[in-house]
Amino acid sequence: MMKSTFGNNDLILETGKMAKQANGSVTVQYGGTVVLVTACMSKETREGQDFFPLTVEYQEKTYAAGRIPGGFFKREGRPSESEILTARLIDRPIRPLFPKGFLNEIQVIAIVLSSDGENDPDILAVTGASAALSISDIPFNGPLGSCRVGRVNNEFILNPTYAELDNSDLDLVVAANNKGVMMLEAKAKEVSEDVFQEAVKFGYEKLKAIIQLQEDFRNQFGKAKADYVQYKKIDPKLQKKIEDEGTERLKQIYKLTNHDERVEQIHLLTKELEDSLVCEECSASDIKMALAEVEKKQIREKILKENARIDGRGFKEIRPISCEVSVLPRTHGSGLFTRGQTQSLAITTLGTGEDEQLIEALEGKKYKSFMLHYSFPPFSVGETAPMRGPGRREIGHGVLAERSLLAVMPSKDKFPYTVRVVSEILESNGSSSMATVCAATLALMDAGVPIEDPVGGVALGLIKEGDKAVILSDIAGMEDHFGDMDFKVAGTRNGVTAVQLDLKIDGIDLDLLKACLFQSREGRLFVLDKINAALVHPREQLSPYAPRIDIVKVNPEKIGELIGPGGKTIKKIIAQTGAAIDIQDDGSVLVSSVDHLKSEEAIKMIRAIAEDVEVGRIYVCKVKRITNFGAFCEIAPGKDGLVHVSELAERFVKNVEEVVKVGDEIKVKVIGIDELGRINLSKKQVNEAVT
Repeated sequence: MMKSTFGNNDLILETGKMAKQANGSVTVQYGGTVVLVTACMSKETREGQDFFPLTVEYQEKTYAAGRIPGGFFKREGRPSESEILTARLIDRPIRPLFPKGFLNEIQVIAIVLSSDGENDPDILAVTGASAALSISDIPFNGPLGSCRVGRVNNEFILNPTYAELDNSDLDLVVAANNKGVMMLEAKAKEVSEDVFQEAVKFGYEKLKAIIQLQEDFRNQFGKAKADYVQYKKIDPKLQKKIEDEGTERLKQIYKLTNHDERVEQIHLLTKELEDSLVCEECSASDIKMALAEVEKKQIREKILKENARIDGRGFKEIRPISCEVSVLPRTHGSGLFTRGQTQSLAITTLGTGEDEQLIEALEGKKYKSFMLHYSFPPFSVGETAPMRGPGRREIGHGVLAERSLLAVMPSKDKFPYTVRVVSEILESNGSSSMATVCAATLALMDAGVPIEDPVGGVALGLIKEGDKAVILSDIAGMEDHFGDMDFKVAGTRNGVTAVQLDLKIDGIDLDLLKACLFQSREGRLFVLDKINAALVHPREQLSPYAPRIDIVKVNPEKIGELIGPGGKTIKKIIAQTGAAIDIQDDGSVLVSSVDHLKSEEAIKMIRAIAEDVEVGRIYVCKVKRITNFGAFCEIAPGKDGLVHVSELAERFVKNVEEVVKVGDEIKVKVIGIDELGRINLSKKQVNEAVT
């Protein structure tokens, strides 16, 4: 066991007690939160394997927080969205640190064993994965450390608690090794690039102690690296032959300005090489891998040596952008954003409080009133594939876009709607997640959601060889595939709202990161200009097809009366008007309906119940029951009064039904309320007043 002070608690690493049959196993403890992380490696590779098979799983067990799962089966089911995001958080920084060509299957599993309800286990899982791999016999070029940085009252906080994050304008996760930053994940409330850079620097400096802790831990408990691992290597003779036959063709292909033509020509070149070179010693996958290396070399040399991109753009140039709103007739709001050959159609739907999403996490239950879902159908890249539920990538891209917009969404007090945005990716050639941010901004404004500022996003790439590094704005798919970095930055004109950094190399320094941040700002402002050209401000009126939500304030002491015994009163109002009604503890009553007249009817009924009955006031009521001494009338749901036979008319009334019948609507005046709260009404005095 080893430990190091890390913020407000000690970070404790321990091995040799649990899961000893794994190649590497550690527990990471911080406060009362404990995560077990294991790493296992297959002894053999699958036949025909041509990619690195790394899988990462993360599980939050409810027993960690002292709870029993809900539902019929009373056990944990498929991974939640939060668990999937944390699995991706672990995967992204460790993946580049495995040796090139490594083919043995690796599985990393992180299980939360204990949760104190204060410290998020996600960063412990990242550090634990690094530690487990480092002490195992699995080839791994670590270690790396991970931390969270918050900012409250302009002061940075290392590993803030859940409560501290509620008051923080920044939630930043940093993963780094001794060579630099490996991964960033952040949401923020429009912080400046300077502040963000300082936050990364703060986290990076604090991580040095955790990296050193893991090195000491590995030196004491680490195993010798295995000698049975397999690496995929390209035959040098085949590589030379592919270069000789393919280089000139590729140069001509890269001169084509149309992306589809380039893809088609590369496909034809691949088939020609396969037809001529496939043999017993050389498979089609070997040829594809060798050709990919030639492509990679060509593209990178073109950028580094010729200072030119494949599509002819400058390094900071954004592809042509078009923005449209109100593209669909019956949705509440829609926006179509096209940048080059990447296109997102975003649709906004407005709902009521009943549509909020319940999230059950280790730290407790909470509700979401803003959701953004990302869909990536196979036709967006011209392919065929099964249409199943959202994969990890789709969930990750959707949450990144959601975080990008969260900072500008109105409060529930200002806009009491549940808001769902769906992004349909119709075309994809680079950074569909940032296209989603832009399309969602358009759709939200088109729906009349009063966002504080438009949000735009841009993705940056990097080509780095030795000391030379070129930053590319608005990367296309091929630049992403053969490049070293995918750096997505979203924000408003005022500052950054979300960041996601992934690398294929083993770290970048803070100076290069700073250059990337400020280059992203230039691109973001360009994108925001295009968005504002389509729509400057959110529409003042909601779609006629969206529900109208009105807020009625009532005395909290009247809530019980409004609900009625067993919910009888409120159910009656809903049944009679068709409006949806949501009663808050503070006395706010949210009334929603697409039909404005129905909303008004419900509001009148609510006010009639919530307001005290006033002597001398005239009400419109319905006759509910007739007796030989008068008629009982409902002046509001749950509030009945009696019109005595002597108060029905100015003349003598022998039979009550001569004047009123059950179901009649009549005007009455409140003439008294006795000591038992019984309400006395008069129809006669209303007639006298009219006369």
